Amino acid sequence: MKFKGAYVALVTPFDEQDNVNYNALGDLIEFQIASNIDGLVILGTTAEATTLTDKEKEEIVKFVVSKVNHRIPIIVGSGSNSTKIAIENSIKYERLGADALLVITPYYNKTNSEGMIKHFEAVADNVNIPIIMYNVPSRTGISLKEEEIAVLSKHKNIQAIKEASGNISFVAKIAKYVSDSFEILSGNDDQIVPLMSLGASGVVSVLANICPNSVHLITEYMLNGKYKEANELQLRYLDLANALFLETNPIPIKDAMNYMGYNVGECRLPLYKMSLKNADILHNEIDELGDLIK
Repeated sequence: MKFKGAYVALVTPFDEQDNVNYNALGDLIEFQIASNIDGLVILGTTAEATTLTDKEKEEIVKFVVSKVNHRIPIIVGSGSNSTKIAIENSIKYERLGADALLVITPYYNKTNSEGMIKHFEAVADNVNIPIIMYNVPSRTGISLKEEEIAVLSKHKNIQAIKEASGNISFVAKIAKYVSDSFEILSGNDDQIVPLMSLGASGVVSVLANICPNSVHLITEYMLNGKYKEANELQLRYLDLANALFLETNPIPIKDAMNYMGYNVGECRLPLYKMSLKNADILHNEIDELGDLIK
């Protein structure tokens, strides 16, 4: 499976009773597909996976797989700081119809290099669909190292890394491992063009929740050598992309979507509403772009 283009890190909408709002989720999926998104990432950070119950996660995967019906790829977050649980999740989501899995580095435990390698290999050995490693040290307190990626990129089922460290120098170092069977995806909306210029093939995007077609176009331009056009789009949406991280993701993206009428509900505690000051900044960015948000 080739991971190219724009993959939306989809929010999980909740209703007023704090239950998963499947009607809204279905509408979001249809909006994304109609807007040329290249794939969905569910049960990730933006989806508030850490606040979802195991039963809710299973029902969400079933719903999304049925709703999408093979129209675009579905990548499901199955990682854990427990290797055993990550394996169980990965096997379950593969059985339910996931096309690929997003597996985060084991957070909190802070393993050593040998443990990190064995963790990912153990998960990859137990499934038959591609795995995207997820490197986000600002969340996990630990980062994949170049020497670990050198080993893990050779595993037949480990086919990409979502690189969200924000460290472009690190990306330049690991770009040498890009091959026909291993790819890099940007995990940061403000770095799509820089990372793709170093060899990344696309992005897992928060911004795409509200601008799916534009994020898709940035990646399409880069893949087709239209660097000037890609850079113009990257810069056009840069202030909005930055505003979406004024507070912990997904607080701002949900605020933005509600402001724009998507009715995705609030975040689950302990995540809470944006401050009025930051919400005003975000809303102003949305108003400034106006019809350019698409």
